[in-house]
Amino acid sequence: MAKADGPRIHTAKRDQLEWRTVHLDGTIAADHRARVLWTVVERLDLSAFYGEIRSRGETAGRPATDPKILLTLWLYATTDGVGSGRELERLCSQDDGYRWICGGVPVNYHTLNDFRIEHGAKLDQLLVQVLAALTHQGLVTLERVAQDGMRVRADAGAASFRREPTLVEHQQAARTHVEQLKQALTEDPGAKLRVQEAARERAARDRLARLDRALAEMPLVVEVKRRNRTRKDKKCSVPRVSTTDPESRVMKMPDGGFRPAYNVQLATDTRSRVIVGVLVTNLGTDLPQMLPMLDDIRRRTGKQPGEHLVDGGYINLKAITEADARGVTVYAPPMNPATPRAPGARARHPDSTAVAQWRRRMERADAQQIYKQRAATAETINADLRHWRTLDRFAVRGVEKARCQVLLNVLAHDLERWHDLVAA
Repeated sequence: MAKADGPRIHTAKRDQLEWRTVHLDGTIAADHRARVLWTVVERLDLSAFYGEIRSRGETAGRPATDPKILLTLWLYATTDGVGSGRELERLCSQDDGYRWICGGVPVNYHTLNDFRIEHGAKLDQLLVQVLAALTHQGLVTLERVAQDGMRVRADAGAASFRREPTLVEHQQAARTHVEQLKQALTEDPGAKLRVQEAARERAARDRLARLDRALAEMPLVVEVKRRNRTRKDKKCSVPRVSTTDPESRVMKMPDGGFRPAYNVQLATDTRSRVIVGVLVTNLGTDLPQMLPMLDDIRRRTGKQPGEHLVDGGYINLKAITEADARGVTVYAPPMNPATPRAPGARARHPDSTAVAQWRRRMERADAQQIYKQRAATAETINADLRHWRTLDRFAVRGVEKARCQVLLNVLAHDLERWHDLVAA
């Protein structure tokens, strides 16, 4: 009881229950990014996502989570730099933007993670839709496109790579372990122990499946090693494959180190800064990636770019000749051979007309100014996706799943650019 002359104050009482009334639509501003992404996603044709839902009519089973919610959640999370399904589940209950997108629909990380990796073809078609709309509105012209690649760290450690004899040994041990667990599961009379043994058997089967995939990847690694072996470098490192992510390859990273990674190739329209081409490969070189990118751009947009800007890592004389035959003008820095030909000596491989034109073109000052746009577009966008989005390291394993994560990044970027370009 307070003294007669003491201060009267309200003290904290944290053991009481409170009932709060929340108007969900009023928790975020009218121009909030969550609203912007939801509005743009509503314009897309998501019939392919809804067509696979098995909960229909009076069929037994719980209703499915709206694909529009799951897609918008991942796009919004990507713009926030969130790549973890568990972290996204937490935000859906604590952050106003994510809660607004959910609209009272509960989500868990299993549903979120499954959605991210199971709809690669549908995400690819959504990107085609977005590019078609941008092209139809005249926001993307493909007059000039810049291509650049980046090595993204795979979800695997360097210590997970094994030689073929080690993989075979581990495979045999894993197969024996699975058989032992199956036998123990059959002979177990107790229900509790049966559940534990079943969990161990699933884990052993998963490990055996990873080892099988690793051995299946070994011939591809051996072939790449054989092709890359030069006359001067007769000693070649022993081929190894990761047991964690068999499709990943050890690549040279931007800091000069070598780590498991994937090679992500992106092509950007220089005028609108919209990404128009996406490739994900486990090849550690950019040399053969120019023509596949031109094919990908044509598949997505229906036409080839007028001018294609690439750096020195893409210089392939046959590719330059083929691109010229398709009507694409290539801008790339000229090669500086380590041992230039003597005056009057004949070239070992004479230049084609397209290659000769490319060499003369890159000597002009105007062509050099055009080439500078490559770094100002492709490299800056790649850096943005790496440092501020989720492409600093893959959260999934395998080329196809990695491609799904990249497509979500590209869709989030292009949808934001679409909104900004229309607003401008």
